[in-house]
Amino acid sequence: MGYILAIDQGTTSSRAIVFDAALTPLASAQQEFTQHFPHSGWVEHDATEIWESVLATSREAIETAGIAASDIAGIGITNQRETTVVWDRETGQPIHNAIVWQDRRTANYCRDLREDGFEEVVTSRTGLLVDPYFSATKLRWLLENVEGAREAAEAGKLAFGTIDSWLIWKLTGGKAHATDATNAARTMLYDIAKGRWSTTIAEKLGVPIGMLPEVKDCAAEFGVTDPGHFGVEIPILGVAGDQQAATVGQACFKPGMLKSTYGTGCFALLNTGDQMVRSENRLLTTIAYQLDGKVTYALEGSIFIAGAVVQWLRDGLKIIESAGDTQSLAEAADPEQEVIIVPAFTGLGAPYWNPDCRGAVFGLTRNSGPAEFARAALESVGFQTRDLLEAMQADWSDDARPTLRVDGGMTASDWAMQFLSDILGAPVDRPKVLETTALGAAWLAGYKAGLCPEPDEFATSWALDRNFTPQMEEAAREARYGAWQKAVQATIAAV
Repeated sequence: MGYILAIDQGTTSSRAIVFDAALTPLASAQQEFTQHFPHSGWVEHDATEIWESVLATSREAIETAGIAASDIAGIGITNQRETTVVWDRETGQPIHNAIVWQDRRTANYCRDLREDGFEEVVTSRTGLLVDPYFSATKLRWLLENVEGAREAAEAGKLAFGTIDSWLIWKLTGGKAHATDATNAARTMLYDIAKGRWSTTIAEKLGVPIGMLPEVKDCAAEFGVTDPGHFGVEIPILGVAGDQQAATVGQACFKPGMLKSTYGTGCFALLNTGDQMVRSENRLLTTIAYQLDGKVTYALEGSIFIAGAVVQWLRDGLKIIESAGDTQSLAEAADPEQEVIIVPAFTGLGAPYWNPDCRGAVFGLTRNSGPAEFARAALESVGFQTRDLLEAMQADWSDDARPTLRVDGGMTASDWAMQFLSDILGAPVDRPKVLETTALGAAWLAGYKAGLCPEPDEFATSWALDRNFTPQMEEAAREARYGAWQKAVQATIAAV
């Protein structure tokens, strides 16, 4: 029993990876699933399809690893955060498609809450801002718009969960309704100082407290799998939202350490230790992880569109065949053109928090083509990251920018990482293990199972693949960033 199964349930695909006790990946499986866009700004997933993809990839990874399910000491789960599922406790069936974190359908209701002065209450308790991004208003929408849902919820017949809770429920055959502190902290319903659900917020939004899952540490006993899934019972021992799992996987255990993950979106977390830093620059105060009952806090900046802008080039504009094409195109782009893409496809995240914005392109000429679009797409991720780091530095410290540890699919591009370092004016460290999200989930489960070492010892295993240092001159850096800021303001003004 020296193996760990990490389930990495993301926004566009589900993956399962088998790790050995040394946290070396042995086998993996991945499966994409359908994205549903019923209206402009609405994004949904079929929760049952997600569950089926998780079960299928888990079984495939175990088989490919050549081990028996009985050899697995524990399961670690990491997941797309904020995505909201409500299901029937008796049948285990969702009452509606899952509403994805990117979804903006509750923007008007959020505006009403802010105008009512309720954002101060939300921020003081949850560390978050009132925004459609978070789970609470999505949950309210389901109760208000699915026939019979409110009555069933008030009768105790419905359960709410983010994707981790949904998977725990399905894996355990409906025996466990639980979440961890990091996912709870992203619902806009959890008091991160007191460590409990906020009845004040739940009552304001009309959410029955009985719908909400039990909140546990990130490394805890979440239940055991139903024998029908893998032939044996396997304990679920680790859970963290994807960005917090990446923070763990990057071994950012000390205050001041900073990581940024580039997947569908981009999320930067700065470890602030036991200090719950209240942002004055519209960042989020959140939980980085919770171990042995002790909470470690973080400042977080959330960018909604990072890798998704490359997917748009591929699937929307059809000017590339694969994400890897962007690097060669960016290298070939005309250096005299300054095309800027503001990828506000589902609004702007931190530090702007404008859900009504939509994407815009600036600086087009007759000579603008696929190469210039590719370069602008990659640069947009660097520009947005600088927005976050400027805000973090203002909230946390005026000292020199810390080294940024990066992970996620986009970091495989040397061109993108060099531009990131250039526009930040700071070092960027890419680790040998890019998929640190799954690694973090695996460590949490292995730590609880007694297979993996304490955090400090685990941190010594972090290994550098490449360090990127700024090559751009200061004047050019500031000119480029200034042009980006003008483009963002013009995009906001167009709403």
